[in-house]
Amino acid sequence: QVQLVESGGGLVQAGGSLRLSCAASGGTFSSYNMGWFRQAPGKEREFVAAISWSGGSTYYADSVKGRFTISRDNAKKRVYLQMNSLKPEDTARYYCAIKQRFSVSGTGDVLYWGQGTQVTVSS
Repeated sequence: QVQLVESGGGLVQAGGSLRLSCAASGGTFSSYNMGWFRQAPGKEREFVAAISWSGGSTYYADSVKGRFTISRDNAKKRVYLQMNSLKPEDTARYYCAIKQRFSVSGTGDVLYWGQGTQVTVSS
């Protein structure tokens, strides 16, 4: 059974940084396309960033491009999200996910979800 466990969330002031981590167990991590999504209260879950199984390709939502960086370590079975220049509108619960297809950003393409980690950005 595949499991994803996120960590690294917290409270940070606007302009600050956080690094989220997602640890995977079960399955063959090095074959998975991975992604990060987020969900703010009262809003739908939305795509944030994705990385291909090899780590050679990445893409981002326009709202985070230039501020967030997704990366992975296949040997450690981890995927990361470095978040810089955080804004209050980045406040949400962030979810790690295994995606069926790298280039599809919809939540319907997700095969497995983690339980999420809360990120709160104060103004």
